[in-house]
Amino acid sequence: MKIKGNLLTQILIAFVIAIILGLIFGESINVLQPLGDLFLRLIKFIIAPLVLATLVIGVASIGDPKSLGRVGSKTIAYYLITTAIAILIGLSVAFMISPGKGLSVDTPPSDVEINETEGVIQTFLNIVPENPFTALAEGDILQIIFFAIFLGLAITLIGKKAEPVYQFFEAFSEIMMKITGIIMKFAPIGILGLVAPVIGEYGPEVLLPLLKIIIAVAIACLLHSIIVYSLSVKLFANMKPLTFFRGISPAAIVAFSTASSAATLPVTIKNTQENLGVSNKISSFVLPLGATINMDGTAIYQGVAVIFIAQFYGIDMSVMQLTTVVITTVLASIGTAGVPGAGMIMLAMVLSAVGLPLEGIALIAGIDRILDMFRTSINIVGDASAAVVVAGTEDELDRSTFEK
Repeated sequence: MKIKGNLLTQILIAFVIAIILGLIFGESINVLQPLGDLFLRLIKFIIAPLVLATLVIGVASIGDPKSLGRVGSKTIAYYLITTAIAILIGLSVAFMISPGKGLSVDTPPSDVEINETEGVIQTFLNIVPENPFTALAEGDILQIIFFAIFLGLAITLIGKKAEPVYQFFEAFSEIMMKITGIIMKFAPIGILGLVAPVIGEYGPEVLLPLLKIIIAVAIACLLHSIIVYSLSVKLFANMKPLTFFRGISPAAIVAFSTASSAATLPVTIKNTQENLGVSNKISSFVLPLGATINMDGTAIYQGVAVIFIAQFYGIDMSVMQLTTVVITTVLASIGTAGVPGAGMIMLAMVLSAVGLPLEGIALIAGIDRILDMFRTSINIVGDASAAVVVAGTEDELDRSTFEK
């Protein structure tokens, strides 16, 4: 955790230095641009193999679908549905606040192509690759995710005979995560090379929307908690929302402070069992699984960030592009779990899927630590709400714990 904190601090420092250098040297700071371009190439280099390896293992590790039974089905469905709702709330709040509008950008990128002619049916058909290796070569994120999910399911259904394939992808996943960790160590240098030229070209006014991004993410997180989690625990577990939030608040505070779901997991399990009455049987399955596939807070962040970047570059996103954002975010939330710099990597995947410039990542990288605190807290609260909902529907909730 200390390494992660140090890295985020270095990124923040690099961001501040980039602002200062950009303001001082203006457009002449473009000499640093190759550093940013190299970092972007490194990110693009890991996206396809990272998604394939981690998602195959993520799906295959769930186990035999029959043995998972009702608990597994309910848990996975809840996580995916709430993640989809989270991205929709993030997009809605971003559209209302418009964090990327009002900037003086004279030249929008000329290499961004927006296809608005495809219908809904064609959009979903395009998710299925005609050749999965072509999808890997071209970096088609949705098709790679589709291929990886089917590989993971097939490995699970075949069982013992497929163990060598599972072990290969498990090792490959570890390798890719190690490479990702190495690349993320160069993030401060990359951010310096990306941000400084932007500030030098556009001036200090480019910084103004950053406060609006933080406000947008905070509002979206609050709305998601009040609307989704409150209604869920009340409808499915007959638990008062205030009781739920009071019971999980210690874990939420730890999550906000550490910005680490893994570090908070023991506290989350303790709170759900002792304060919310969730049985060990449910909490021990639902909460670790949530750390793998539940990323409501990150989904909210993706929605706000995508709209900000699109508005910053003066790009009007089509309905089909927004639909792709929702689908990619929900599916990629499984593939990026546990990856260092998951928020940044996941945003790169989403931007690639809808054809937005990856350079926009640099604009919000400096405040990623603050945003990470918000999204990690929501992720943890979402995990706890799933545990309560599943326990309530499976009669595994000790109501004497909170009905006093």
